Amino acid sequence: MTVGIITGSGTYALPGLEDPVPGTVQTRYGQVEVTAGRWHGADVLHVSRHGEGHARLSSQVNHLANVLALREAGARAVLAATVCGAVDPGLELGELVVFDDLHFLANRLPDGSICSLHQQPGAPGRGHWVYEGPFSEPLRRALLDGAAAVGLTARDGGCYGHVDGPRFNTRAEIRMLGGCGVGAVSQTAGPETVLCGEAELPYALLGYVTDYANGVKQEATPIEQLTELMGRSTAALAATLGGALELIGDLLPPPTGTHIRWP
Repeated sequence: MTVGIITGSGTYALPGLEDPVPGTVQTRYGQVEVTAGRWHGADVLHVSRHGEGHARLSSQVNHLANVLALREAGARAVLAATVCGAVDPGLELGELVVFDDLHFLANRLPDGSICSLHQQPGAPGRGHWVYEGPFSEPLRRALLDGAAAVGLTARDGGCYGHVDGPRFNTRAEIRMLGGCGVGAVSQTAGPETVLCGEAELPYALLGYVTDYANGVKQEATPIEQLTELMGRSTAALAATLGGALELIGDLLPPPTGTHIRWP
């Protein structure tokens, strides 16, 4: 099975990717740079959200094209990684989280349009994605077990909160999210979760805590510490993703949830 890998800030290439073949995939929403190769015994397709040198800020990521490019290039499941800010004060800096719920109430893409693959009225296959949990449970388990296999600990569960970038959030905004049960936030994975769900691509999200969100602690996380942890995230995220791939093997997880569709 070919697995799509989406990485974010701090991870712009997969370390140790064998026989990498960079290329581009053209979709109806734009062109995407996709690198194919073998990684930890699996065929993978890698997309860097931000691109080399962090060329694209979170507000400039083309989520529609990224998800369709992975599907059209042959991915049958997607593992994604993000660095994130803790809203739950019980999370430790440098801790890994395998999320099991989503707060993305706005359901909007960076350009302000509704986050959906269903853009045209009357298009075949249009419909509603229906689910109890937005993330693939088999892939979540693979990430948790993959972390353990490489000697790391990952928190099992937590609500991922999508926030719009590129600015960080105010204390009031973080208090609101905390009241909704959000555990950690970042600026990119909400649209990915929804679009992969609509595309019937099983998707799981791994987070690495680099800072405490505004007001969570009495003193703010120093920017120097945040950037240091972002640099350290690359090894931990790569090790966990690699460990998960070695466990997934030929497992083909079912799509998450179901759909109400119209012909």
